[in-house]
Amino acid sequence: MKIKILPSAVEDLYSGRLFYEKQGEQLGEYFFDTLFSDIDSLIFFPEKHSVVFGYHRLLSKRFPYAVYYKIEQDAVMVYRVLDQRQNPEKTKSSLIDQD
Repeated sequence: MKIKILPSAVEDLYSGRLFYEKQGEQLGEYFFDTLFSDIDSLIFFPEKHSVVFGYHRLLSKRFPYAVYYKIEQDAVMVYRVLDQRQNPEKTKSSLIDQD
C-alpha cells in the first residue's frame, strides 16, 4: 500500500507547522514529525478508521488534528489534515471542496 499526500494536505501540514512554531521553539517541527508518523501508520491498517463526511478519519495522537483520506486501489490518498478545534461545518466544507 502506498500513501499519496495531495497538495491540499501538504498546505494544511505547513499551516499547522507555522502555527505551532509560533507557540514554542521546535514545536512546529514536533507537529510535523508527529503528523507524518500518524500518516505513515496508514500503511498497516488504513481501513480501521471511521468514515466522516465521506472520508476515513485518523485522529492524531498528540495534536487536535485529523487526517482525512480515501483508499483508492493500492493507495491511501490523503486529502486534508485539519484542525479539529474549528467549527465542524468548516471541516465539512473543506472536504466538500475536494470532491
